[in-house]
Amino acid sequence: MPLDSLLIEILVDPEDKQPLYYFADDEVLYNPRLRRSYEVRDGIPILLITEATAVDDEEHERRNAALSSATATGAGPSG
Repeated sequence: MPLDSLLIEILVDPEDKQPLYYFADDEVLYNPRLRRSYEVRDGIPILLITEATAVDDEEHERRNAALSSATATGAGPSG
């Protein structure tokens, strides 16, 4: 289930309070600064630091290369 567009506007990382990247195909929110990913379950982002997955170098490079296909979050309301 895709992430709601209103959530995309406001979501930021719970630790550094900066935008995330939403990979809809993988249902993952990714923070390249902290090399951390958060799962999205049934359209609900699991933004608990203790539930986050640390990303290794290979996954970090893969995600960074694909940022152009991801949706940036935390831009605020558009309109």
